[in-house]
Amino acid sequence: MHDDLKGKTALVTGSGKKTGIGYAIAKKLAECGMNVVIADLGEVSGKGEQIRIATSSEMEEIARSFEREAGVGAIACACDVTDTESIARMMERIKEKFGRLDVLCNNAGASFGVPNSVISYDGAAWMKTIDVNLHSVFHVSRAAFPLMLGAPASIINTASRAGKVPPIFNGAYAVAKAGVIMLTKVMAKELAGAGIRVNAVCPAQINTDLEKWRFGLEAQVFNSTVEEREKEMCKTIPLGRLGEPVEVADLFAFLASRESAYITGQAINICGGQLMEL
Repeated sequence: MHDDLKGKTALVTGSGKKTGIGYAIAKKLAECGMNVVIADLGEVSGKGEQIRIATSSEMEEIARSFEREAGVGAIACACDVTDTESIARMMERIKEKFGRLDVLCNNAGASFGVPNSVISYDGAAWMKTIDVNLHSVFHVSRAAFPLMLGAPASIINTASRAGKVPPIFNGAYAVAKAGVIMLTKVMAKELAGAGIRVNAVCPAQINTDLEKWRFGLEAQVFNSTVEEREKEMCKTIPLGRLGEPVEVADLFAFLASRESAYITGQAINICGGQLMEL
């Protein structure tokens, strides 16, 4: 259970919905005894949104459940990870509540303007995808840095298999996640002297609402069904199934703990064998 994490504090962005990887990460860290900051937009989904956005009340209930069930401190922060002022307000609240930050999980992510080829991609949707998935990691990490000094700490970025193998008609997301992998390596070199390890996790097909949405888009392109697209995808996975969010969360907890004390600058695949590389 990674006992060394007890009493420490973690921030997990994009963790406001129980159907996502972020929630699974936050729950796992709380079960390990960590105080947890639940961060998400905290808005009602707007018209035209393809994936439901976590609401503030939903986030608050998650925080209360962690306090009640795991006996840890937990707060919910509505934060736009593309807005530096919003990020600064969140960091101030973390400082006031917990004093420092030991683990930062940059997990927030989304795709906009898909399905589209690079040639037909809307420019604004392309930039929004890059901002949410890549620039947010830079902004949040930079703002969190002062709270992570003084003791060994860990930053874990959610990248993607898409950052290593390009998917179809989702170019902005793939480019952003490839950027996250390189940013992880840059940060690992630059922050090692401060005692901060930085790694990336690269999930492939994980059983979330985002993945179901992706299968829905593919079904439109291939004139198929969601179930058929999932079945075809599983044929490409040696273990023959989608991964579960909790399996990704287990890897995050390992990378947060002292058991991974000699690991930094890595982009670790969690893909059921779908991606194998030297």
